[in-house]
Amino acid sequence: MKKNYRIAVLPGDGIGPEIMQEAVKVLTLVGEREGVTFTCEEGRIGGIAIDTDGTPLPEETLKLAKEADAVLLGAVGGPKWDQNPGHLRPETGLLGIRKGLGLFANLRPATMINSLVDASSLKPEVVSGVDLIVVRELTGGIYFGEKKRYDGPNGEVAEDQCIYHEAEIERIIRVAFDVARKRQKRVVSVDKANVLESSRLWRKVAERVGADYPDVELSHQLVDSCAMQLVRDPKQFDVIVTENMFGDILSDQAAMLTGSIGMLSSASLAAGSFGLYEPVHGSAPDIAGKGIANPLATILSVAMMLRLSLGMDKAADAVEKAVGNVLEAGHRTGDIASDRSKAIGTVEMGQLVRDELSQILN
Repeated sequence: MKKNYRIAVLPGDGIGPEIMQEAVKVLTLVGEREGVTFTCEEGRIGGIAIDTDGTPLPEETLKLAKEADAVLLGAVGGPKWDQNPGHLRPETGLLGIRKGLGLFANLRPATMINSLVDASSLKPEVVSGVDLIVVRELTGGIYFGEKKRYDGPNGEVAEDQCIYHEAEIERIIRVAFDVARKRQKRVVSVDKANVLESSRLWRKVAERVGADYPDVELSHQLVDSCAMQLVRDPKQFDVIVTENMFGDILSDQAAMLTGSIGMLSSASLAAGSFGLYEPVHGSAPDIAGKGIANPLATILSVAMMLRLSLGMDKAADAVEKAVGNVLEAGHRTGDIASDRSKAIGTVEMGQLVRDELSQILN
């Protein structure tokens, strides 16, 4: 294990800087206890970069990320930039950094923490015990296809191309099978093969790759059926693998099974161990600066980074245990509190996690 890691920290917009501050404090504590130095260097991305640099992804930010061992990202976006042209939208910075870093595999776990069962909008018997992960292809499909706007005989016309190459599909399917081998060995590949040609190729490649993993069960679901089943019986799922746009939608739906999108982390991985780690939730500009945002998804993203990119499994386990202990003790931010009057703030939640973590790492 290396003793010094360079981490690119991209706080972004809205609540990003607040939650990132707590996550970096957790990382610093891990470094102190484990004898590791984390050199955290900040860069701008999203709306703040548009305002400051005139682009959602400055060249120096991409360079910083490429030279780092891993990247921590807060959140981007907000109504301030919603009417901007496409190349000046905060989300364009996200797409750009994913492409620029070769981050083709997005892993989004949705695990029900026992103490938060009542926070879900679904019945406890439906969500209790949910433990699934969505593996989303991240650099292909309709988000990266050619986009056109032009005048037609019946008014303005818009086009978005959805293109997938066989190799792109194969590499993400293999990631899903490799993940499943460490879990319950079940993969559901999600497509729209009854309508879309790109989905028919997707299913064909999934079948071919699946033959290389005889120990893992492969099944297929259409995306609309999967969306329904996620609400009806989410415990049937172990690993869901799907294309970019479907994965964007289904992973957010899966996140809400657990009661709050503010609780869930994600990893976007390149070939090898390099990755970008971020909470699933957005920038929540309506609560930015109020000190009430939930930092736990970002802190859990630190745990994913420690495990997947830095090989620090023990420290990752400790961070996750610290979060679990704090929740078991009944501490809640407003988004997961049944009694909002007793909710705690961002800084207090971060401190409680660090207090627990300090004891665990003793």
